Amino acid sequence: MQMRYKSGYFKNFLPWNLWKRFLAVPIDNALKTVAITVIICLIASVIVTFFALRLHPLQARNALNEKRINILQVAGIYNTKKSIDSMFKKIFPRVVDLRTGRYTNAVGANFNTRKAAQNSKLSRSLSKNEDTALIGRQSYYQVVYFVEKKKGIVSRVIIPVHGYGLWSMLYGFMAIAPDGNTIKSLRFYSQEETPGLGGKVNSSSWRALWHDKKIYNKAGRIAISVVKNARGNNQVDAISGATLTSTGVNNLVRFWVGKNGFGPFLKHEARRNWR
Repeated sequence: MQMRYKSGYFKNFLPWNLWKRFLAVPIDNALKTVAITVIICLIASVIVTFFALRLHPLQARNALNEKRINILQVAGIYNTKKSIDSMFKKIFPRVVDLRTGRYTNAVGANFNTRKAAQNSKLSRSLSKNEDTALIGRQSYYQVVYFVEKKKGIVSRVIIPVHGYGLWSMLYGFMAIAPDGNTIKSLRFYSQEETPGLGGKVNSSSWRALWHDKKIYNKAGRIAISVVKNARGNNQVDAISGATLTSTGVNNLVRFWVGKNGFGPFLKHEARRNWR
């Protein structure tokens, strides 16, 4: 066998020789073109998969920090000179069961409400009359965030809100005072509305209009609304030239402070437990 190998009997079947024979094939050969394309795709997919796996923990951490920054911003305590971890020590989460408006330990504070909304065991489909925010399905459980002014004293509760505008689903947070009725801030962290028009939902000037607006009237009914030529402490000026986006924000805010959202929680559980 050794003599036959040295004489070249098996030499042409070695990988290196096969590669040299492949390279010798004319460049315009169709099979060679397909083979090179497949090889490049395989190499690229291996590289992409490798870095995706290596970077996944970092991406998850960045996503968590982005969420934390949005919560800190709507809470009014974000400071670029301080670490996110140190600032977040003033914020603690609680899970609310929207069916009862009460706190629950059924799921953890890291519960993913978007994924839960796709699970029939963890969410419900909203009827046309209920679904004024146009979200389709609603998770039973929502995570709220309490902001401590100092130990044992809460200055804000932050509730997640989302609903459809003109072109996109808007996701944000609303900060509410301890009375369960006064809006301190509203901020959207994800939206794809028209730049310069509906996109103004994230402008500082429009966000400022929400400060100290009242959610409910003296009778306990939802009074907050987004309208043209707003008057009084229950109304916010609509964005000029962005009627449908303004309507979407109006509907989503009213939905989440209503009976199918955090209404029962804000009127009962929150007021009894805030200090």
